[in-house]
Amino acid sequence: MNKLIIIGVFVMVTIAVFTIGCLRTTEVECETSKDCVPAQCCHPTDCVHISLAPNCTDIFCTEECVPGTMDCGQGYCDCIEGECLAIIDSFIS
Repeated sequence: MNKLIIIGVFVMVTIAVFTIGCLRTTEVECETSKDCVPAQCCHPTDCVHISLAPNCTDIFCTEECVPGTMDCGQGYCDCIEGECLAIIDSFIS
């Protein structure tokens, strides 16, 4: 009888953990583009929610316009379908 109770509790806990994990993957990361910022201090290629913004204090970056980054106005962060995404032009004008 005790073995059945232990097995039942184990199964219930496993299902609960799996369910919580699935719910977390469907959370909305952003609502507007103002919620999103570059994920890297220098030559950013990705975006994250503003609450996860990197601390760029005392970070010095080169002033070059690196292709494929948001440098020099080549791109920006946007909120698309609840996800912070980098929108990057494929060329430098």
